[in-house]
Amino acid sequence: MAEHGKGRGRGRVVVVTGGTGGVGRATARAFADSGYDVAVLARGEDALRATEQELQDRGVRALAVQCDVADADAVEAAAQRVEDELGEIDVWVNNAMVTVFGRFESMTDEEFTRVTDVTYLGTAYGTRAALRRMKPRDRGRIVQVGSSLAYRGIPGQSAYCGAKHAIQGLSDSLRAELLHDKSGVTLTMVQLPAINTPQFRMNKSYMPRKAMPVPPIYQPEVAAQAVLKAAEGSRREYWVAPITALTILGDKVAPGLLDRYLGRSGLESQQVDEPEEQGRPDNLYAPLPGDHGAHGVFDGQAKPRTVEWVPPVLPRAVVGVGTTLAITSATLVSGVAARAAALLPGPSRTSPRWGLFRG
Repeated sequence: MAEHGKGRGRGRVVVVTGGTGGVGRATARAFADSGYDVAVLARGEDALRATEQELQDRGVRALAVQCDVADADAVEAAAQRVEDELGEIDVWVNNAMVTVFGRFESMTDEEFTRVTDVTYLGTAYGTRAALRRMKPRDRGRIVQVGSSLAYRGIPGQSAYCGAKHAIQGLSDSLRAELLHDKSGVTLTMVQLPAINTPQFRMNKSYMPRKAMPVPPIYQPEVAAQAVLKAAEGSRREYWVAPITALTILGDKVAPGLLDRYLGRSGLESQQVDEPEEQGRPDNLYAPLPGDHGAHGVFDGQAKPRTVEWVPPVLPRAVVGVGTTLAITSATLVSGVAARAAALLPGPSRTSPRWGLFRG
């Protein structure tokens, strides 16, 4: 890790939406430690003030802007304020999200719309605000914080999975448009595994027991380092952890098998043996008071490091590797890959490439 306030991003400006909690909070810290000046957009005043002070203590300029990303005008105004106070935006990270845990039919129409508005449309509005500033300058990098759920939906999170699928489609379309225009602006998506964030005690839930991320679980600093690498890299997409590769490639070669597997275990694997507090406060429509930080309640299970899997160039190799992964236990793949990372061969055009992400 770079010394606070000193590093390769010195003098550059990054915007992180949803930057006061979970992956967003860890990402804001990572950029600050690498020397970026950091603006965070979020709803909660308590968390905004705490995050701003924390980033300033790391030796960089920081700006906390109260903003609901589901409001396009508010996002545009926030982007302009960032440029007025910190300077030209070099990197824009779309991370803000909300979700509702529970079956599709348990949600109201309004709740489903709200998840879509924040998670998908908030990303679209952030992307548009970034493009308005980056395209005339012919430079800039947009990072969409995605998930393996952008490719493979799971039971109990239909609105969130739908939104992540939509972000993946939007990103593909926009990337092609930027290439057509020969633009210097680039876009990438970081597909994450399950992360130990506070959302599992903050988001609305209709499940009978308290929610948990589907194991294997990783610390938010792992995700943050992946986002930082994506912001400074050139690839179109980053897959973090073997379980993400397993999920994405498995869905390509055996989607029906995953349907049946998730039908049997998908809901149970997202709940702990503790009853949910029905009617508890949640953050779907308004922020919860206080500063909730980056970590959730699963520190005892969360892994502090993982490997990044990059698909090989040849499509035939992708299918071959995907088939192998699809019939291998996710837990076994994750454990073996972590132990073997240091022994893997160097990159080639026909073999997977690996990199280490750690908190």
